[in-house]
Amino acid sequence: MLVPYRTSFNGKLDRLSSLIDRLRVHVSNTLTESRDEDFANFRIYTNEEQALRLVYSPLKNDEARICRGMEAMSDERPLVAARITISGVGAQLVSALPDCISVPLAEDPYLNAIVLPLIEEVTLPRCGGQAAFQRLCEVVVIRLLRHAMETGKADTGLLNGLAHPRIAAALVAIHEAPGDIWTLEKLAETAGMSRTQFAVTFKERVGTTPMGYLSNWRLDIARSELETGLQVKSVASLCGFTSPAAFSRAFSRRFGYPPKQRRNNAA
Repeated sequence: MLVPYRTSFNGKLDRLSSLIDRLRVHVSNTLTESRDEDFANFRIYTNEEQALRLVYSPLKNDEARICRGMEAMSDERPLVAARITISGVGAQLVSALPDCISVPLAEDPYLNAIVLPLIEEVTLPRCGGQAAFQRLCEVVVIRLLRHAMETGKADTGLLNGLAHPRIAAALVAIHEAPGDIWTLEKLAETAGMSRTQFAVTFKERVGTTPMGYLSNWRLDIARSELETGLQVKSVASLCGFTSPAAFSRAFSRRFGYPPKQRRNNAA
């Protein structure tokens, strides 16, 4: 299997692209669509000094509740209010985020550079604005994931694992080549760590064992592939299972129904 994202253009490990490729980001601008602003889990505020603040509350497990930290401060008014929902295999990134992320954009010029054209699309609507708004929100989500990872805002879970340079190497390998024959020893070698050190550090950072994470990742991809109508046998091979029967047993244990049912429902 090809590993297209193992390095980025500057030769460093790209920890997010293989996950982001599997995300589906859905955006609705609650201000322009005359919806209740309380529906928004993504907001950009400005104050009397024209300082910008971005606030994002990830929706976990499809919950509708927004965290209290979303409210404006006494001197702020909203410029952008949107509802962002994330689905797809990489959606587990969302569960690794804090309940509320608040970023004064003066502290993150790279994030600010993306937010400015997004505000422009809302305040100066033009032809193609909705499409541009959608794409820019997707980029902002990526930048927020990077921000959370680089600033250590995730105490445990996937982002916390990706923030560790050695554990990240093993995670990226799993994400990019789920069908490979991975063993604990091979993953530890990929991370450049001893078997014991790798297993302990992985569990501490990610919150699960390396092989448990691998199994869940394979099954998440399998469920997504079944939704496209791919045959059960093909999905089993793609995701690294030794046989369709072994795949069916693992899938049924995880989701409570057989893979064939998932494929038929999608069809």
